[in-house]
Amino acid sequence: MLIRLIRTHLKPYKKILYLVLGLQAVQAAANLTLPTLNANLINKGVLHRVVINGASTIRPDRGYIWHAGMIMLIITVVQLGFALCAIYFGSKAAMGFGRDVRHALFHRVTEFSAQEVNTFGPPSLINRITNDVQQVQLLVVMTCTLVLSAPFTAIGGVIMAVRQDVGLSLLLTVSMPVLVVAVGSIIWRMVPLFRLMQAQIDGINRVLREQLTGIRVVRAFVREPEEIARFERANSDLTQTALASGRLMTLLMPTVLLVINGSSVALIWWGGARIAHGQSSIGSLVAFLTYFTLILTAVMMASFVGVMAPRASVCADRIQEVLDTYSSVVPPSDPIVTMPAPGSVEFRDVTFGYPRAELPVLSNINVATAPGQTTAIIGSTGSGKTSLLNLVARLFDVSDGAVLVGDVDVRDLDPAVLWGRIGLVPQKPYLFSGTVRSNLEYGKPDASEDDLWTALEVAQARDFVELMPGGLDASVEQGGTNVSGGQRQRLAIARALVRRPDIYLFDDSFSALDLATDARLRAALEPYTRASAVLIVAQRVSTIQQADQILVLEDGVAVGLGTHDRLLETCPTYIEIVDSQTSTREAA
Repeated sequence: MLIRLIRTHLKPYKKILYLVLGLQAVQAAANLTLPTLNANLINKGVLHRVVINGASTIRPDRGYIWHAGMIMLIITVVQLGFALCAIYFGSKAAMGFGRDVRHALFHRVTEFSAQEVNTFGPPSLINRITNDVQQVQLLVVMTCTLVLSAPFTAIGGVIMAVRQDVGLSLLLTVSMPVLVVAVGSIIWRMVPLFRLMQAQIDGINRVLREQLTGIRVVRAFVREPEEIARFERANSDLTQTALASGRLMTLLMPTVLLVINGSSVALIWWGGARIAHGQSSIGSLVAFLTYFTLILTAVMMASFVGVMAPRASVCADRIQEVLDTYSSVVPPSDPIVTMPAPGSVEFRDVTFGYPRAELPVLSNINVATAPGQTTAIIGSTGSGKTSLLNLVARLFDVSDGAVLVGDVDVRDLDPAVLWGRIGLVPQKPYLFSGTVRSNLEYGKPDASEDDLWTALEVAQARDFVELMPGGLDASVEQGGTNVSGGQRQRLAIARALVRRPDIYLFDDSFSALDLATDARLRAALEPYTRASAVLIVAQRVSTIQQADQILVLEDGVAVGLGTHDRLLETCPTYIEIVDSQTSTREAA
């Protein structure tokens, strides 16, 4: 998966990578030239032999030393320039890679239906888009800046070392396999630890998200000690895994240094013996020692990336899992962009069940709502009311039957056309950080100020918005935490009203309102939504008793359909609901 992910998303940067490869090759070649020049400087410059009065003596050749030194300085500057350019372009490609992967993940997640989001879980998806991408991006950076030069250095170093002294080269046949086996065995043990670590990071994110979201519930039930213990368990598990992998990582460097230093000692000992027997020279030994160090350092740099590779591989698997998951709500191949009867909604023999559920949530639902008509849906908790509304917005697809909007199956409609005709107020209203204006314009970006105030007035929100500092430009915190639950609900209703859609979906959107505000809002809604189809999910009978028709659900089955008065005569389930809130006589 790692190679597949990198190959796919680095393809646009192919030219930059070729440039980086060329720059790394040049800087490696320059780096490999320096030990040979240094050997010549020692042998021909520092240890220059001259014959004086018939006797051979050592007299440094200062001219040669200066000449060789200047060449080495120029090559060093060239190497530095090419290395800097390679690092710059390699980092540019790696950062672009990370940006593109995050972009692809974000757009794939936004295409998911609620089913896929629930399958992965928000904490895991956030972690995959941030932490996982960062790990793979770091691997790409290290590869471009360090590893690409390693093969040139290692192969070229072996060739240059053999040219200096074939006898000493036998040490390479021992040192390199020992280093590879030692590093490989450590990395092999780290892979499962990194896989476990990423899963545990998901777990600690999930615990944190639950605790922060439900902080009021935690405090209300005095569950702080239990939640602290739960976090400590998740934190301790992650710490233990991180320590285990950290111990292996710390073992890596001493192992590499032990092999390099041990080999260097053996090289100096053996090389000194060869010099004593006249089989080599001091310059050749110094050059060979430098090449030997360069070769093993190249292997060491590759081992550093080898340490990152297991974790990056695990992260790549998790990233690719998201990218390879497609929404269960599939856009039509030949979408319909016009609706014969805009504003109408019909459930035709609708059956719906969640994946892996034993029983369907909804069974054989048949109800139609025409433009200008209001259909209310009521039932006990878990009877499928919210699921029914979600099918209209196509957050899920039906298991059997069809949901028709404008006499067209929603599965055949262009999603943009469908969503553009719907104004949804969810069960848990959510406001985005910004201002009142920006939240209202979320439904209609080109809405005029009069449109915004009208929607606020209908939603019974104008009075408190006018009192807020700045009015429409008053600040709204993330999630609307700086307004009350009822105010948040009314602002969410106003956001849907601004859009003036053909279909309104109110999912228990009046639950946080007092009875007086609820009554005023419903009275104001009636003329405002007269040309639209309105579907209301509610728990209070008083909210829906004026609806044109009321659908009563029990365990996902329609047990009643009609007006309030008609259901009081024919539907025992509805009568039970009414009796639980008021006496039948008062309701009548």
